[in-house]
Amino acid sequence: MIKKYNKVIIMKKFSIIIAAFCITFSYAQKVSDYKYIVLAEKFTGFKNDLYGLDTTLSKALKAKQYIVVAGNKNDWPSEVTSNPCSVLNADVINDSGFLKNKIILEFKDCNNKVIESHKASTSIKEFEAGYQDALRQALVKIPVSNPVNVIQQTQTAAIEEPAVASPANESSSASENKAEKFSNGKVNLQKIQIDNSQFILVEGNSSVPFATFKATTKKDVFRVKLNSGNSTIGYYENGNIVIEIPMSNGEYSKEVFSSK
Repeated sequence: MIKKYNKVIIMKKFSIIIAAFCITFSYAQKVSDYKYIVLAEKFTGFKNDLYGLDTTLSKALKAKQYIVVAGNKNDWPSEVTSNPCSVLNADVINDSGFLKNKIILEFKDCNNKVIESHKASTSIKEFEAGYQDALRQALVKIPVSNPVNVIQQTQTAAIEEPAVASPANESSSASENKAEKFSNGKVNLQKIQIDNSQFILVEGNSSVPFATFKATTKKDVFRVKLNSGNSTIGYYENGNIVIEIPMSNGEYSKEVFSSK
């Protein structure tokens, strides 16, 4: 009788864990809900040359605070191997036409369901420069990682012996994910570097860029796309970021965001 009772209790606990995982990933409906991303071993439509797209994609995702895991599952951290559905699969699809280099940046979950897909094209005809430019455009639309609480709670409950990072690794990880912060006294922003020629400013925990900066031919001067859709310029001044904000009368106001 006691053995039968214990068996029932164990089955109930197991059912609760399974239900928890099901609930978890019914909430994970966008890329920013995830923490871990694995890149496709070979991007769709590219034959023998990836044109450095894998490196660009990996660096950009890390800059947006995702953890890019190896394609070999044997190298995955224990937190991920115990829950493979906590990983998104990223692919860059060659969607080029006759005159333009085009790509589709696509993310799928463990059930092969497309979570997000972003198309981008470029007028640059050279393959490497063109594909790189198109990918950077698509990456601007990818939000900063902000895993939903239910995922974090379920993973914690399901893993009995989580891996403990060494102090050296923790220090390295913290340094890698550290973002510069700026404020104009009204809005607090953090700077996230996408690559050597592009960065974004995001507000608080928002996953939508406040402004996107692209380098010009002049040092420390950038073309800026605001979240309002307006285009303007921005630049560094005494360690601060300055954005010239368009006004309704056609003039511009100087908005200074000081480093915190």
